[in-house]
Amino acid sequence: MVAISLDSGLSSLQLGKDRHQHGVVTEEITGLIKVYKDGHVERPQIVPCVTSKLAPELGVSSIDTVIDKSTNIWARIYVPTTCHGNSKQQLPLIVYFHGGGFCVGSAAWSCYHEFLARLAAKAGCLIMSVNYRLAPENPLPAAFEDGIKALMWLRQQALLKAASDQYWWSKHCNFSNIIVAGDSAGANIAYNIITMLSSDNYDAAAMKPLTLKGMILIQPFFGGEARTNSEKNLVQPPRSALSLAASDTYWRLGLPSGANRDHPWCNPLSKGSVKLMQKSMINLPTMVCISEMDILKDRNLELVAALSKGNKRVEQVVHKGVGHAFQVLSKSQLSQTRTTEMMSQIKGFISGMICT
Repeated sequence: MVAISLDSGLSSLQLGKDRHQHGVVTEEITGLIKVYKDGHVERPQIVPCVTSKLAPELGVSSIDTVIDKSTNIWARIYVPTTCHGNSKQQLPLIVYFHGGGFCVGSAAWSCYHEFLARLAAKAGCLIMSVNYRLAPENPLPAAFEDGIKALMWLRQQALLKAASDQYWWSKHCNFSNIIVAGDSAGANIAYNIITMLSSDNYDAAAMKPLTLKGMILIQPFFGGEARTNSEKNLVQPPRSALSLAASDTYWRLGLPSGANRDHPWCNPLSKGSVKLMQKSMINLPTMVCISEMDILKDRNLELVAALSKGNKRVEQVVHKGVGHAFQVLSKSQLSQTRTTEMMSQIKGFISGMICT
């Protein structure tokens, strides 16, 4: 989940100050989203959307594919060019969910297109970046439902075994090595769909022949009614990608009507949610990437501690000196260095996960 800041004042919340043909503005994160009383939503295109085209020197090709035409769910799939001409090579696949507070963002955003292409090349894996429905038009659990639908669509491709030329990439996918991942709100989606798939109400056989091998949570977006120390006290770097006010707005727009920030989808450590966490994701290795300057740092550390109590393999990585969503939004030299480190760490996690 991301909140992009153009200047020091853009992350401030502005409620009901502007009038428009749609009435009073009820919620706003300046430059990103504006919601009117009549339900009309405006999202300025602050980040350009790009086609699937990639520079040849990246060593990756990509293709867009429709998952569900009726709800406009689609995915952008990245394939390392090492697969081209080698029909027998099969690689792990990351099912990835972009950030944006459940309210903004796209698999076509240029920042994600660049990041995921580089990650596919570095980690030596396929990546399926899912474009899911956004709140407030489609509040949670819509994004979770879209995530599960994407996995079921992927399962169908495994069963078809690339019967169509349109799905040539599936010949290079090892459907027994599937990783579910995302950053910020996308990491929340990854976590919650895995929890749902682990529940008593779900038939695990419905996933076959897919095998979920692990989960990668990059700066996962969670919240709670009680503030953590990092939410209250952490001094944000210039042009911070996420403020506490923006976080609260995203939750008001994303959660079901009447829910507060202790809802299990927002706060997995709330009363009753911890037992569900410990029961789910059994033996599923998990990597959690945490940013030192992120207001979500303490919540992310608490999540790691809770997951570790369930005797699960949990790998924690803290990226020093950088803030929320640095890997997609910041072009500073430090952020570029930390992004390269992150990609190497993800590569190592996937390699170790597959070998064990």
